Amino acid sequence: MQHDEKIKIGISSCLLGQAVRFDGGHKRDGYITGTLGLYFDFVPLCPEIGAGLGVPRPTMHLVRKDGRLRAVNVKDTSIDHTEALEHYFNQVQTPLQVVSGYILKKNSPSCGMERVKVYSVLKHNVPPERDGVGIFAHALREQFPLLPIEEEGRLCDPVLRENFIQRVFIYHRWQQLQVAGLKPGDLVDFHADHKYILMAHDQDIARELGQMVAQVGTVTDFSVLATHYLRLLMTALEKRVTRGQHANVLMHLMGYLKGGIDAADRQEMLDTIHQYRHGYVPLVVPITLLKHHFRRHPQPYIERQHYLNPHPRELMLRNQL
Repeated sequence: MQHDEKIKIGISSCLLGQAVRFDGGHKRDGYITGTLGLYFDFVPLCPEIGAGLGVPRPTMHLVRKDGRLRAVNVKDTSIDHTEALEHYFNQVQTPLQVVSGYILKKNSPSCGMERVKVYSVLKHNVPPERDGVGIFAHALREQFPLLPIEEEGRLCDPVLRENFIQRVFIYHRWQQLQVAGLKPGDLVDFHADHKYILMAHDQDIARELGQMVAQVGTVTDFSVLATHYLRLLMTALEKRVTRGQHANVLMHLMGYLKGGIDAADRQEMLDTIHQYRHGYVPLVVPITLLKHHFRRHPQPYIERQHYLNPHPRELMLRNQL
């Protein structure tokens, strides 16, 4: 993959090693810079620097005031940075239009995606609640509700990591279709290419999306249908896939080999899927065996399925699933 072909991902600047933290430090993440950096172009943003705060700077935290969260200085709560952070987000909305995902810094009063500490301005001795969202992160989710977003801490979870990166690649494919001018035939092909990924995540939504695609030739406003399709698609993809759901998809794919493999190969495939279902081997094992058989017995419809190759194999995301 060449540099100019890399997918763009927004990211909190400190995670790339930029010294923008309140204390002049950073939170460089080796996995992000060393592994993901080979496949993605990062668009680094620091809302606190963008809001005009210096380095170093007084610490701030979230408080709940008048029914909403505000980012204020810890030692002087009269100094409120909320509007400045929101103004910065408005300034960077245009460059954010081209990103296909975003990685946020956990626990940050500006960038935290979830469970950020929220303090009381009235009860100083009361422990903070863990129900906040950073000011910038909240604006990001409000303006780009379908954009794949994750925190760097949650990327340590193999399931969440694979889920996020898969969503980034799928969202990017959709963006490319939109740039080229999404047409009804494109949507039909897109859905066919992602059929088994959708089946793994949510069979009910997959079925509903299939029904929508079947109507593309009859709807009066294709853009409305496409928008609804994308919303349902990204909703389904956010859901974690269990071993049982993956095993179900593997069995469906195996059905395409019914007339091509002998009884011994069929039993080996069944045994491997069973071993995966019960946690004895990772997902990459039955996937590799399936791909081996499909190389020997090609099936054009299966060859186009992103389920078998959802992201670069060098990322080894399915080795731990």
